[in-house]
Amino acid sequence: MYLRDGCSLLLKLRKPSIPFVLNTNPIFNFEKPQMQNSPVPESQVVKVLKHEQDIVLALEYFKSVANFGAFKHTHLTYHVMIEKLGRSSEIDGVQYLLQQMKLEEIACSEELFIVVMNSYRRAGLADQALKMFYRIREFGCKPTVKIYNHLLDALLGENRFQMISPVYNNLKGEGLEPNVFTYNILLKALCKNGKVDGARKLLEEMPNKGCTPDDVSYTTIISSMCKFGQVEKAKEIAMRFTPVVPVYNALINGLCKECKVKEAFDLMNDMVGKGVDPNVVSYSTIISCLSDMGNIDLSLAVFAQMLMRGCSPNIHTFSSLIKGHFLGGRPGDALGLWNIMIREGVKPNVVSYNTLIYGFCSNGSMTEAISIWNQMEKNFCHPNVTTYSTLINGLAKSGNLFGALDIWNKMINCGCCPNVVAYTCMVDVLCQMSMFDQAYRLIDNMASEGCPPTVVTFNTFIKGLCGGGRVQWAMHVLDQMEKYECVPNIRTYNELLDGLFRMNRLGEACGLIREMEERKVGLNSVTYNTLMNGFSCLGMQERVLQLLGKMTVNGVKPDAITVNIIITVYCKLGKVRTAIQLLDTITAGKELCPDIIVHTSLLWGICNWLGIEEAILHLQKMLSRGIFPNFITWNVLVRGFFNSLGHMGPIRILDDILGKG
Repeated sequence: MYLRDGCSLLLKLRKPSIPFVLNTNPIFNFEKPQMQNSPVPESQVVKVLKHEQDIVLALEYFKSVANFGAFKHTHLTYHVMIEKLGRSSEIDGVQYLLQQMKLEEIACSEELFIVVMNSYRRAGLADQALKMFYRIREFGCKPTVKIYNHLLDALLGENRFQMISPVYNNLKGEGLEPNVFTYNILLKALCKNGKVDGARKLLEEMPNKGCTPDDVSYTTIISSMCKFGQVEKAKEIAMRFTPVVPVYNALINGLCKECKVKEAFDLMNDMVGKGVDPNVVSYSTIISCLSDMGNIDLSLAVFAQMLMRGCSPNIHTFSSLIKGHFLGGRPGDALGLWNIMIREGVKPNVVSYNTLIYGFCSNGSMTEAISIWNQMEKNFCHPNVTTYSTLINGLAKSGNLFGALDIWNKMINCGCCPNVVAYTCMVDVLCQMSMFDQAYRLIDNMASEGCPPTVVTFNTFIKGLCGGGRVQWAMHVLDQMEKYECVPNIRTYNELLDGLFRMNRLGEACGLIREMEERKVGLNSVTYNTLMNGFSCLGMQERVLQLLGKMTVNGVKPDAITVNIIITVYCKLGKVRTAIQLLDTITAGKELCPDIIVHTSLLWGICNWLGIEEAILHLQKMLSRGIFPNFITWNVLVRGFFNSLGHMGPIRILDDILGKG
């Protein structure tokens, strides 16, 4: 198995351009002279153009029927052909035929110009749509509110907010009156630009301008307010009129994002009370929220209620339930729901397949995940980059690095462009295989392929380098991050500090801490634990206790790892009684639940400083708290037992350990 040459290069497929040759003065030298004497009716040309699925063949017919002199194209045939080209995003063809209409003095209607505007919008060419709009009179067409609306919608689709206001002012300057569709586009533009308060003011002004808001207007405002966390204010606005299902759904979604499930249920009951039937979106939103919260049983209860009220679940409903069951550690039930979904005739899509694959990967069931992926291809559902990223990550975590490489190669070969997640997963795989040069090249290629590496990508690479003993290289990568406009975060420094301490490079570690302070990067519990563990391993126990004090002063809360380090430090210093008191205080406070690792560290100290009898007493205390020894714990006790053979009889020690003394 190997990483294919050039696998990091995205495969950019370009559609071949369609040749346009429509003679205005054709030379008829084709072997079909009979067509000149057999005029083709307009209805037949329109019928052929509409029914021909192949855009190239449709265009060939469009050209030939005119070039042979059998037909002179009309506004209607141009309209059909332009619409067909526009749907295929063949913008060059659209522009060519518009120009041809202009030469033949065939006026462009409002409907046809709207088709042209929609073609640009579909192709993501709002700039060209605007340029074409300002040439509208060249084609014998006058601007209308309807055309303006489609232009504004094209600009909105590409978030060209700075262009929307001038176009709207131009509309007013033409003496045209905006309608509800115009205002709805403006409302959406304001909301997408984060100006929700401005959108609310516009909503209130609409009636004064002779335009009554409709359901779309209210839904746009309510949805945006909920998105920005203004759910209560959104509810106040919604209660001023008779809300429709989309408005209720927006409110339910807002409440669910804040995990206010009870309020979401109350709102659904309010819907029913007012005679508004919740739809599949209403139920699916609540089911998704409950599934994410791990409340599987209640999500199933809502699902049952949904069925009882005659509302059929869709793919999103089942996907949410399946995800919830995986999160709840019930993969068997998740697969059962999948089978029910298939049986009920709900066709899986790429999102639902990805949910199932992710669930199996998270549970380490890679055989099942690969099986679902194969099934996906057999059912003609094409995997996307999320599918491949999930499989690569899952295989890497399960230790199947060659399998991860194989999936990467298949992704590249099928023309699927990696995203930053896929690249980062692959960097991790290559680092685990100690293929650091290849990982570095992959990161370098990301920027050139329009997918620049993120801080997560660099953190993954730095972690791999440090784990492989390449700390100096990792430090060099830290300096290079600036080249890619990536700012190191606390995890970057934590990985580097861990690597430096492993290599006993104390001076560089201290230099890195100073750099963090200069950059005002706040230390977290992981940083303090890394530093304390590093100093402890270097025998600098007093420095560890100083760091603990600094950690407390800075308001960073200790965790179980911190406690284990401190217990170990006290034991190394011979302050075992202090360690016991500390552990008892933590246990009594119930803020932390010390695990078997902490207790094992303390047992090591007790065995070394206080003797095996004290260790047995602590063991009994552990057992009474429901903490059971593991292999390492018994190993510590056995070593302590042999060290104390000179002080007490071996039979008595064994009896005490086994609880028979």
